[in-house]
Amino acid sequence: MSDLFDETQETCCCSGKHKERDEKEYRDLMNRLKRIEGQVRGIEGMLENNAYCTDILIQVSAVTNALNSFNKALLADHMRTCVAENIREGNDEVIDELVVTLQKLMK
Repeated sequence: MSDLFDETQETCCCSGKHKERDEKEYRDLMNRLKRIEGQVRGIEGMLENNAYCTDILIQVSAVTNALNSFNKALLADHMRTCVAENIREGNDEVIDELVVTLQKLMK
């Protein structure tokens, strides 16, 4: 196995759990991702067209901010649905899961 494969295995974060999202949540999150994808393609085009470094850096910063906004929206949805539902059902382990997730997000 290559080092890249081993590194990928260590950083995999799939829990194996699934969530049924309502149409609005799905559409809102997907629209955010599509905009981010377009921004990344724009950066790719800037690089291909030899754009000035600071211009590219500013666009990368915009993508970073867009990803952070995506994370905030997804986290809020997660807390309102998955976390709240689990707590109502008596599954307090979801709180520990949330704490671990927040610690990873705050690195």
